[in-house]
Amino acid sequence: MSQFKHKVVVGLEIHVQLCTKTKIFCGCALSFGEPANSRVCPVCLGMPGVLPVMNKQAVKYAVLVALALNCQVAEFTKWDRKSYYYPDLPKNYQISQYDLPIGVNGFIGIPSDSGETKKIRILRVHLEEDAGKNVHTAGNFSQVDLNRAGTPLLEIVTEPDMTSAAEVRELAVQLQRIVRYLGVSEADMQKGHMRFEPNINLTVTKNDTEYKTPIVEVKNLNSFRALERSVDYEIARQLDEFIETGRTLEMGTKSTRGWDDANELTVLQREKEEAPDYRYFPDPDLVPVKLTRQWLDDIKSRLCELPLTKQMRYVREYELSDYDAGVLTAERSTAEFFEKAVKVGSDPKRVCNLVTQDYQKLANEKGCSVADLGVSPEKVAQLATMITEAIVSATASSTIAAVSVVDLNRTPEEIAKEHNLIQKSDVSELETIVDQALAENPEAVEDVTSGGKKSNKARGFLLGQVMQKTKGQANPKVVSEILARKLG
Repeated sequence: MSQFKHKVVVGLEIHVQLCTKTKIFCGCALSFGEPANSRVCPVCLGMPGVLPVMNKQAVKYAVLVALALNCQVAEFTKWDRKSYYYPDLPKNYQISQYDLPIGVNGFIGIPSDSGETKKIRILRVHLEEDAGKNVHTAGNFSQVDLNRAGTPLLEIVTEPDMTSAAEVRELAVQLQRIVRYLGVSEADMQKGHMRFEPNINLTVTKNDTEYKTPIVEVKNLNSFRALERSVDYEIARQLDEFIETGRTLEMGTKSTRGWDDANELTVLQREKEEAPDYRYFPDPDLVPVKLTRQWLDDIKSRLCELPLTKQMRYVREYELSDYDAGVLTAERSTAEFFEKAVKVGSDPKRVCNLVTQDYQKLANEKGCSVADLGVSPEKVAQLATMITEAIVSATASSTIAAVSVVDLNRTPEEIAKEHNLIQKSDVSELETIVDQALAENPEAVEDVTSGGKKSNKARGFLLGQVMQKTKGQANPKVVSEILARKLG
């Protein structure tokens, strides 16, 4: 085994369902979870003589994604028929784009272990219609649900620039964030809105000679976990197969495999078809798409700052950790909420802690985003300022946050006063209480002043006594300063 060295080569195909109101070539509504075959019409059922009509919004969404992925956008493209037979494809062909995709030669950045951004090239971005869904749960036979047939599907194909399962997962995560930021897809993988198909092979070096293993495409992965684990498994399987058989890319054709999630392994499905097998030809029922300069400029105006760029800016501009910046930018609405609160004038780190901890927890409990809790960014900023100015403690802020999402009309200051959460910072008042605590605990005072091993523990005990006497309302910083002055 030691004589073999290998490099991993992975490209990724990503299918994204676009969240238009209707299907791409007919007027059937897009709706998840409806009764089987209840969202169909003669067009998406492939009835003879019917004519498709293009969904303009789907094209707009596709161009928007292509621009976000730094692609060259085609001013002229057309629709093609991709012919193959499968039970969930009633026309026996799929309307797609073959030689003239909407976008080509783009790239996307992903975080790398070095802290830099690694550029993954995008080969193409094109539109097509989705197929239906085969159902195998009714018994010893299969059923076909064509509700999904005709759903606008955006296919994004990368170059084979990834060298590990972790990089493949990171790319998928970034793409999900991008399409959600742009508002073109919900990208909910549990609903099949986003599916991944990695193409994997190895470059194996043996005795200073390089060999390439046959390319394997793993089909229809619908979770980041399955994506990462299937790539890891396939890397190990291909290396073992090469060592055992010496089979190379030149000796064997491409193949597709499925992912067995229960047993965590890939299973051979079929030898991979090549483009000629699909007998592509221009669809005679659909006119080509011509993109005018005015139309392109209108779509460009809808681009926003993308999540990874925003995340890196938060680290640089607000001095947040990469983790916190990643949490804040996971959803566009949360990031915009955070920025509005910071613009009020509050400390970004305080606002970040409130949003990512207290308010995110409350949002998770309600099953919504932070922005949908109903609390304004201005009130979150007020609460952050109260913590910074030691008007309330960080512990008390959690109580204030919880109340603020129930009673949306009151300010954080009003809530703090009603619940007796305002910290006592009056030195003369606290000095009297400190003196009482010192008088009642002479042994602890002796432990502090003696400077022995028990000194720090005794000092913490005395601080706790003062906090107890004030029912937690004393400002710990002020109390510590008074204790330091009195005890040395």
